[in-house]
Amino acid sequence: MDFVSVITTLVWVLTIIVGIHTVYFTVVALFFLKKAPKYEQYEPKNRFAAIIAARNEEEVIGNLVESLKLQNYPADLLDIIVIPNNCTDHTKEVAQKAGATVIECPHRVKSKGEVLSFIFDHIFTENDVYDAFCVFDADNVVHPDFMREMNNVLCSGIKIAQGYRDSKNPSDSFISSCYSIYYWAVNRFYNHARSALGMSAMVTGSGFMVSADVIKSMGGWHTVTMTEDIEFTTQCALRGYKIGWASEAIIYDEQPLTFMQSWKQRKRWSTGVIQGMETYTGKLLKAGFKNKNVCCFDMVLFYLSPIMQVLFFLLVILAMWLNITYILFYLFPFVRLGMFQRIFLAFNLSYIFAAAMSCIVVMLAHKKVSGMTKGVFTFWIFIFSWIPINIICLFKRQKTWEEIKHSSDVKITDVTEVTQIKA
Repeated sequence: MDFVSVITTLVWVLTIIVGIHTVYFTVVALFFLKKAPKYEQYEPKNRFAAIIAARNEEEVIGNLVESLKLQNYPADLLDIIVIPNNCTDHTKEVAQKAGATVIECPHRVKSKGEVLSFIFDHIFTENDVYDAFCVFDADNVVHPDFMREMNNVLCSGIKIAQGYRDSKNPSDSFISSCYSIYYWAVNRFYNHARSALGMSAMVTGSGFMVSADVIKSMGGWHTVTMTEDIEFTTQCALRGYKIGWASEAIIYDEQPLTFMQSWKQRKRWSTGVIQGMETYTGKLLKAGFKNKNVCCFDMVLFYLSPIMQVLFFLLVILAMWLNITYILFYLFPFVRLGMFQRIFLAFNLSYIFAAAMSCIVVMLAHKKVSGMTKGVFTFWIFIFSWIPINIICLFKRQKTWEEIKHSSDVKITDVTEVTQIKA
């Protein structure tokens, strides 16, 4: 077998592997067409603690605490706990002034996962009075009905649930626009679709609820990767816990504004996913076969995504080198494409597809496309820049969590109407 034959065989093998992975996620995503689950309305009964890890967040922490104070939920059933860690600013003072309870870490922590581990151990030891916890990032603001909706979810028997992540600054820059489109896509095509299929949603870092019973059954919070949310989702799959999707429980994130901020954050995400793949793939496969748990296999395929993205890029390069792209024009055999023409064609087709999908996502999120042109026209860059990030992280992992400066002065009243406040 000559060299060209070997490369041709490799191309078709990669096509099958990447194709299976792509088809699976595409088919599952199509279930977004089914309606999201609606939960029966219950009277407020569960006592919640809002958990907020904060590192140098004096500019935004006050707005988050204020939005939690404005919840349409009895104040005596909600405590707001801020955990400052490694702060060099006035996060503690601002949080206290806004009305939060501040509990400082007695030791230096390296990640949000370590903060959560500390606070859950502290609460179960010192003040074990909560039915469930809702975890937020310091840059969030929370819809007034969030706690009421999570109460409905918990009363319906679901012990863990992810809320809807919206954006509070979708049009500030092309990066914040791309992030917004990305999260809207995750909401609709990942969590909504899986919920419609009866599968498990994924915890996405902020705006999620977990019952105290679940945390206790796990012996506390124990995550070691850079993406504690995905790792926790994995641990739930291994134990047979299904994560619900609470589409009416809405939070608003502050998205990064610059490409470098985005690059650093996504390096951390990719590092965490690769760490999770190495740590949990074997365990997930074993549990999946043993318990016939489709959620375990679903997580395996998710963990393979960075590698699949790199393989897809390799596949495109090899296909263009072999001039396999002319197959697209088999109806016009007289068309012969040179290398630069093939590259130009591939880039243009992928760009058009990314822009079209962005428009669809924006419309499905009930946003105006005209206000999201920055993201629509640059989403291709955002997605494909993940390829070098994944390649780098396969060989050189990010070892420390790096803070992203948040400073957007957006209050909950700026993004949604506050109509009722329960004392």
